[in-house]
Amino acid sequence: MKTPHVVVVMGVAGTGKTTIGPLLAARYGVPYAEGDDFHPRANIDKMTAGTPLTDDDRWPWLDAIGAWAHGRAGRGGVVSCSALKRSYRDRLRAAAPGVVFVHLTGDRALVEDRMSHRQGHFMPTALLDSQFATLQPLERDESGVAVDVTGSPEEITERAAAALDVLP
Repeated sequence: MKTPHVVVVMGVAGTGKTTIGPLLAARYGVPYAEGDDFHPRANIDKMTAGTPLTDDDRWPWLDAIGAWAHGRAGRGGVVSCSALKRSYRDRLRAAAPGVVFVHLTGDRALVEDRMSHRQGHFMPTALLDSQFATLQPLERDESGVAVDVTGSPEEITERAAAALDVLP
């Protein structure tokens, strides 16, 4: 990246946002924020129970992430956020113009396998289908890159950084 952008590491649950986000932040020497930490308790309880969030559940969460990103404008940062729908990304861009997205993509079977080996996370694999059903990939007019999640975290981070480094 030529200027200090705020990078939103996005994708369905289990793609590695919480792993890749801190690695990208370290690479660029900027702070990292865990998107799950911005969820109100009611959202976490709902997901833990296996109930997908509604848009109304997500708006306050997205607004909190957008406020963090806005506060990092011009200084850079990396935050994880599923940002599954275009409308969610539009809301983040409205709060923090200039954010750039890294969409972590992967085969459903690989993502489910990774999710099944996670420990201490509230998101059950039962919600994976709803995540993929909700997902709207980045569109051509959105500033960002798609990065496949096969390989090691270091390999994925290198691919993400290489793609980000050529963005204007």
